[in-house]
Amino acid sequence: MFVSPPFPDISPKPLPAVSTPVQIAPFRTSLAIHATLYAAATKQPKQAHENEDLSLSYDVARNARTRGQFKPKHANKGTSSYQLRQFAEATLGSGSLRKAVKLPEGEDLSEWLAVNIVDFYNQINLLYGSITEFCSPQSCPEMKATDEFEYLWQDSENFKRPTKMPAPEYIEHLMAWVQSNIDNESMFPSRIGVPFPKSFPVLIRQIFKRLYRVYAHIYCHHYPVVVQLGLEPHLNTSFKHYVLFIDEHSLASGKDFWGPLGDLVDSMLRSD
Repeated sequence: MFVSPPFPDISPKPLPAVSTPVQIAPFRTSLAIHATLYAAATKQPKQAHENEDLSLSYDVARNARTRGQFKPKHANKGTSSYQLRQFAEATLGSGSLRKAVKLPEGEDLSEWLAVNIVDFYNQINLLYGSITEFCSPQSCPEMKATDEFEYLWQDSENFKRPTKMPAPEYIEHLMAWVQSNIDNESMFPSRIGVPFPKSFPVLIRQIFKRLYRVYAHIYCHHYPVVVQLGLEPHLNTSFKHYVLFIDEHSLASGKDFWGPLGDLVDSMLRSD
């Protein structure tokens, strides 16, 4: 089952009550960015989240099946990654997503992309984890958005040819693949002064492209559940942030990049 365009109203709605917090380890520093992002986008007082480590802290999170948590690397104060995180939190707190996605003046683009891709990974991991009990090999035997867009998995190790698989299996492979790349010091260096490899721009585009498919699957097959669980403002804000970031840094490749969510993306770009 999926929701056909036009999609439901994407304007911010009141957040659900905060309950048991969900913890995700930080990458080079904490991920308090999420609390600021959602508070700013929904115009809710930040005090409602100031004691939480993450904004996606609600009752339904406890219903998610246990999945491997990403264990990113820590950053020390004074490092460029830590400073970029502080900048991101400050700009997100201003309430402007368009401002929040811009490269801070004088900063390295690769470092900015790396910091943000991990934030998006964790947002998507939480969002999908919250509805994963509704996404099974029986309910989602194919990794699809609409019927016109089916995604086949391929990697350089176990699936060297495009392989058809159920949505939850595809997403597990995808998340593991993203984590393995972020954990790879040769691709995502964490030491000060170590440059990013020349292949980094190609990899980062591929990661953004593949993570988008999780958003597409959630919107097209699980949106009614998202609405019933009260997660609609979280999903819409996270996806709009993702869309604006890709647009700002020209990370979309090809006219069909957005595929099944093209109309929704156009609406988000026009409304910002």
